[in-house]
Order: sequence, then structure tokens, then C-alpha cells
Amino acid sequence: MTDSAWHKTACSLCYVNCGIEVLTEGRAITRVRGDRDNPRSQGYLCQKAQRLTWYGNHNDRLTTPLRRREDGTHEPVSWETAIKEIAARLKAVRDEDAAASRPGSMAYVGGGGQGNHSGGGYGFALRRWMNSTRFFGALSQEKTGDFWVNGKMFGGQTNHTAEGVEECDLLLVIGCNPWLANGFNRARSAVNDIKNDPGRKMIVVDPRRTETADVADVHLPLRPGTDAYLLGAILALIIERGGADTDFLAKHTDGFNAVAATLGKIPVDEWIAHAEVERTEVDRAVDLILAAEAMTVRVELGIQQGRNSTLNSYLEKLLYLITGNFGRPGTNALHTWLMPLWSESRGERSEITGFEYIGGMLPLNTLAEEILADHPNRVRVLWVESSNPANTAADTASVERAIGAAELSVVIDVAFTETAALADYVLPAASQHEKWEYTFFDFEFPTNYFHLRPPLFDPLPGTLVEAEIYARLFEALGLLPDQSTLDELAGKSRTELLKAAGPILQGNPAIAPILLYRTLGPSLPGNAASVAVLWPGCLALAKRMPVAVQRALHSDKQGPALASELFDRILDSPSGTAFSTHEHDEVWQLMRHDRVQLEVPELLSWLESLDPAQDRPDPEYPLSLINGQRRRHNANQILRPPSWRRTDPDGALHVRTDDLKAIQAREGDWVAVVSRTGRIVVKAEIDDSLRKGQLALPHGFGMAVPDGRGGRVVNGPRINILTDAHDRDPIAGTPHHKDMPVRLELATAQESEAAERDAELVRALISAGS
Repeated sequence: MTDSAWHKTACSLCYVNCGIEVLTEGRAITRVRGDRDNPRSQGYLCQKAQRLTWYGNHNDRLTTPLRRREDGTHEPVSWETAIKEIAARLKAVRDEDAAASRPGSMAYVGGGGQGNHSGGGYGFALRRWMNSTRFFGALSQEKTGDFWVNGKMFGGQTNHTAEGVEECDLLLVIGCNPWLANGFNRARSAVNDIKNDPGRKMIVVDPRRTETADVADVHLPLRPGTDAYLLGAILALIIERGGADTDFLAKHTDGFNAVAATLGKIPVDEWIAHAEVERTEVDRAVDLILAAEAMTVRVELGIQQGRNSTLNSYLEKLLYLITGNFGRPGTNALHTWLMPLWSESRGERSEITGFEYIGGMLPLNTLAEEILADHPNRVRVLWVESSNPANTAADTASVERAIGAAELSVVIDVAFTETAALADYVLPAASQHEKWEYTFFDFEFPTNYFHLRPPLFDPLPGTLVEAEIYARLFEALGLLPDQSTLDELAGKSRTELLKAAGPILQGNPAIAPILLYRTLGPSLPGNAASVAVLWPGCLALAKRMPVAVQRALHSDKQGPALASELFDRILDSPSGTAFSTHEHDEVWQLMRHDRVQLEVPELLSWLESLDPAQDRPDPEYPLSLINGQRRRHNANQILRPPSWRRTDPDGALHVRTDDLKAIQAREGDWVAVVSRTGRIVVKAEIDDSLRKGQLALPHGFGMAVPDGRGGRVVNGPRINILTDAHDRDPIAGTPHHKDMPVRLELATAQESEAAERDAELVRALISAGS
């Protein structure tokens, strides 16, 4: 698999996961082009995918298990030793939990990064065996407020919404910049299509004059943190001007009168003034909304990690529901799942923090509290897979203390991450290009797609796919049946296997994924054993919505035969395949409520409590920092080596000319960004597209990478040193990353010298790797 050739796969630098073809030479991806055979992205490609080789082909890869010494360094150990020792410690903790009648003491973090999901089902099996519910991940750092609102309105937290961008005549973009961040299929093409079509319009709500805002018909550059005020005012104006779709509301919703009563109390002019936008521009935006035949609303982290984030998610849904822009071509809708990326929660709460489980997850912001708490049921075991909370979770210092305080910490990853550097054991995984993988971000309606990707390369010697790691661990724990029983099950057809395994699973249901891997897995073509966990999902989908699956496959089969055809289609489609196709009016069948519940009392009370007088910047920290901005050549933390970036080698702070002059600094100077919790030194770069008082630091930096001299150097700003884990949404616990209160100061001479030394090392690495 290392000869020079073109291979089909998918980009993993954002969750759109466009289909691509890559040219490989040796173990490197040398060229990338869009895959025209991909039924979803159809050959589309943005600029970021060109350097994907840096994910798995760099000098920070792990190739042997590591065990932490007393002095904090790590020593290599064999797989047998690592698995045996970890299993013994896990069993001891589980037994202690049972003896003390306490819930499982394990915290599981991760379960799949961008485009790297095949290990998640196996990791969940371990958490289940450990009797633990505590699951943390990137989604609970970003999206759970949205999931909570979906649960209240549509009946299920997995009732996730999709956008009809390609067919809309009005695109309303709130808190995101699709031109650089993508976020929906063929984003740049879609933005250009709207820009060039006089019959289609676009509104952008964003403090910054983004590339998308620059081509919009209306741009509302609100003050950071005031989204709820502006959206509330727009909704009030829609109601006042008779913009509610009364027929739609009567047919499909409950609770409109309560919502209208609350919106009627909003002091529109006061709230618009508080958002610091022009009333005339707000009126223009309302005119476009009322004139639209098919409006779709696209939101992202700008409001989902901003002030009032869960409330923001509610208000953006009210925008399209009140106006009847739902369940029709060009509007918002719900989508199907092959297997949900998150689960349902029903009001369970953490004993430690009181936060509610949402989508089966607790806020990543609370991970350190769950470990460091003086509580009998605190977390004792930290298990991290394909995640790096020491760099990505809020308040780096607290997270580092928490990792050190865990009685056992284990990291499964491809690289020696910041979290791995603190862990007791580090287990080296094959990269997502060295194993069968799939993209789980299938968010399309009315046709939805799934993409299973064959490996591009053989795994590095010494690494294992996650499924094999967990299988060996479960064997060491003595949880799997003997080999003769496994062989007997492996002889069953896939449609008979689960039924035959029923008696075994009844006694220990946690082993189901491992059992499938060891029995069904070896029969799959191309060494695709880890893909076996998809089989139950195909069975469930074919049973739950057979007509939609039949349409997608153009099949007349039913029951297990339909599921088997779907499973085979997934295995045999290197460019991805459709797995469900609905008619638009079938969207209502995807809800768990019979009707959309517009009235969410907790959120209407929150809306009524908003008070501009009590919502002003802290004079000690008067600036607003965007923590994790998407730029032309940055992505996520799966790309560790700095060599992959073509621009922005320092991870510069973007700042307006006037805000930089206010501290008597110039472009290129080293400056200090100071928050309530920390201080970091960064290079300043002028960006007058920002709103006055707004700063921005990029996503995907702050990793300590090999410096070529036997040491390590930090690659750009480690921004979560600045974040306050307690500055978070009251319902979902998501951080306010997109509106962090900070101040700007000149760096000291010593700080500047140290920062410049590190920057020179990083630039040398970039030059050597180019």
C-alpha cells in the first residue's frame, strides 16, 4: 500500500469531510484533488486539504507503548506488559467501586477526533464495563447547548438540524465564516452561487467583517456577546410585522403564544442599541427574512461558544420555525443517522458539579473538577482516546493538575501529545490513514451519506488499531469467551451472529463491539475487521426506516436482507454512498415529539432576564478575544508539526490598528494577552476587519513538538492558558471561547526574547519540512 498511486479517502480538517483523492509516494500524501465520484462533495476541495500528509507522517509519532517513571519521564514497554498492567489497575478500581457501592470512577475523554471514529465504539465498551457514565469530548466543549435545545423542541437530543443552503433564496449566517471554516457542503461554491444570483440573498451576523460578510447583502457587525439581544430584537420585529407563518405554526407547533408574549416585551430599540448595530440595517435584514420564500439559517461556534450560548441556539431555531422555514427545500430540517454520534440523556446530573448530561456527555470544561473534587465519587481513572484535553480544554493549568491527580491515566493516540506527556501509560495507535476509518459527520437532508475509507498505508510497526488495543485489553481482563466459542460464532452468517451471541451478551453486554470484532471482523474484506461495529447500526436503520434506505439504495429488499445490502454497499463504496433518502414532508417522522414545542420555559425566562445595564465589559479586561479563529491555513489539533502551515507561522494575534496603538505597539511586536486566569505572549498582526475592541487567536496551535535538538518547543500560542473553565454556559457548561474578556499589554523584554527564540526554532522546523 506504499507504492505511488491515487487513492480515494476524505479530508479530516473539518467536519464536512469532503471526498478527496490523494497521490501517495512511500508513506507520504504528495498531492490532493477533489473526488468527483463522491456523491456528496462531488469534487469540491478547499485549500486546507493539500497538506494532509502531516497528520501521520512526522517525527512525533508513537511506535511503542510508554510507561511513566517516578521522575515523570516515560520508558518504553512491550504491548503485553502495558496491557497486563493497565488491566490489573482497571480491575482493582472497578472492584473498589463495587465494594464502596459508588458509580464507576472512570472518565472517558474523546472517542474519535476529526474523521477518526472507528475506535469510539470499542472505547465506549470499556467505559460501560467500568460502570461509568462520565464521557467528555469535543462535542461537549462546543455543541451540547444546541443538543439540549433540540431535545426540548423536537423531543430528542439526537434530533440534529441540517441546512438547505443549495436551494435557499436567503442564507442567514450567524457567528461563522463559511468561506474559511466551511461547515456545510461545498461552502465556497455555495457562497459564490448566492453572491452571483440576483434572486438570492445573504445576511451575515458577525462582529468581524469576514470574507463571507464582505459579499453579503446585509452585514450586522454586532458587539461581541450581544447575539441574544440582537436575535431577540429581530424576532420581536418579525412578530410585530406579521411575519409569523400562522398556518405552519398551527399545523406543526405548540407554544407560540407564550413565545410571542415574551418577544412582545422586548425593548427593541434598546436591545439593538446595546448590540451596537444600526436600526436601519436590522430593518433591512427583517425585510429580507419576510420576503424570503425559503430561508435557511447556518450557525456555528460564534454563538455556540459565545455569551448566552444555549439561549442563542434557541433563538436561531425560532427564526426559522416562527417564519415556517422548516421541512421544505431550501430551509432547515432534521437529518437521519446511520449510527448517532451522540446519545440521549434524560436529566441525569453530575454528583460533582450538578451539570446535566446532554447527549450522553458532561461538559469538558468540568473534567478537572470531576477529578480534583474532594468527593467520594470523584474520578479516579482518566482514559483519553484521540483527544488532547491538556491543550484543548479550558484552563490548562487545572487540567494538567487533574491529570497528575488521577490514580491511573491512559492515553491512546498517534502522537506524543501534551496529555500523553502527563499520562501513566501511552498506547500508540495507527493513524486514520493506516486503518479503515469513517466520517461520522453525516448531517445531510433529504439524502444522507456515509463514507467508509480504506487505509492508505500499512500501520507503523509497533502501533495497533484501536479495536485491537481494546480487544487485547478485554482478553487480559478475562471478559471474552474461549477461542472455540469465538470460532463457532465466527462460522455464523452476519444475520445469525447477534442472535447466536445473545446468551453471551446477556451476561456481559459491554463486550458486544469486541465480540463483533473477533467474530464478524475477520470475515470482512481487506482486513476491515474494525468495521464490524457498523453492522448493528445497519440492522437498526433498515428496521427503523426501511423506505428511506430502499430509496437510497434503489433496492426492494427488506429486513436483514436490506441491512446486509446497506452494509455491503458501505464496504464497497470507497467514495461514500447514500444510506437514506427522504421526501421533505417526511421530516416530521424524524422528530420524537408529535409537534415542535416552541415554548421552553427555562429559555424564555432567560430571555426575559437579559438586561443591557448589567451586561457591560469588565474595565479590567475590556477587550473581547476570539479563542480559536479559523484562518486560511490552520485547522485542528490533529496536525501537530508546524511544517504543514504555509502562512501564519507564529499563530499571530489579529488586532485592529487602533487597539494596537492604544498600548503603543506596532505590527510585528510581541505583546501579552492577559485574562483572569493567565497570560501568554504572542506576535501582533494588524487585522482591521475585526470590530473595535475585538482580538483573535487561531485554532490549532500550542503543541510542544520535537525541536530537532533533542528537546521540544511550543508551536504558537497555547491559548487555553487564558481560558477560565468557570466562564461557561449555565445549562451546557460550554466555554465562552468566542468572547473571552482580556486586556492587551506590551510584552516585557525578557518575554519578547524568549518568544522570539521559540519562534525562530519553529520557523526553522517549517523551513526544514517544506
